[in-house]
Amino acid sequence: MRVEPHGVGSIMHVIKRGTRGMKITEDNKDEIRFVQSLFLLNDEHTDSNWLKATSKLSLYDRPSHWPERRPLTRILAWTLLPNHFHLLMQETREGGIAKFMQRLCGSMSTAYNHKYNEKGSLFQGGYKGKTISDESHFFYLPFYILVKNVLEIYPGGLMEASKNFNKAWRWATNYQFSSFGATIKNETCPIVDDPEEIVSQFCKNESRFKKESKGLLSFHMNTKGEKYKNIMLENW
Repeated sequence: MRVEPHGVGSIMHVIKRGTRGMKITEDNKDEIRFVQSLFLLNDEHTDSNWLKATSKLSLYDRPSHWPERRPLTRILAWTLLPNHFHLLMQETREGGIAKFMQRLCGSMSTAYNHKYNEKGSLFQGGYKGKTISDESHFFYLPFYILVKNVLEIYPGGLMEASKNFNKAWRWATNYQFSSFGATIKNETCPIVDDPEEIVSQFCKNESRFKKESKGLLSFHMNTKGEKYKNIMLENW
């Protein structure tokens, strides 16, 4: 089963990959469009021409004639990588996650095909979703989604990040296409809604989270994440 059963209140780790492992973004404009999508498409209101309607607005601005924003789901953490993305979400209404994912991936495919004169789905099948309930998994996932995945694209990859962890940590906090930087700096991110501090509770003390992350990175580089492979949704 690609997506486990879940109901209102459930926390779910979701991953979506590009077809055949190909890139889902090609340039900075594609990356920024993904960020906009996370915010603007997580809404009851639909507008098939949302890119055109918001083209002259700032990143998180909505047209004044749109109705009040009513999110379909609660996004707790997110990271975009060149060929896939990770989301940690909470179901706040029946079918909200599924509806949001359908809208997000459909919009991304349409925009990509139009821009690059391609056809078909940008993504590899349906999304994978794992319902999270074990308390230890809530400790692990902020590290996995926000730290490990961002450090994978640090120059030299995880090995170099492990050798020069302080430098890599600073680099990661400035990576624009993840909620890591905003979360660790306790900054507001319109995309993220974490009133119960499901993720932010682990990150609010940066020095402690940094120390824990360094230990987890070393541990998982040695074990390949075997202990947590059921919630990673991918091979390490």
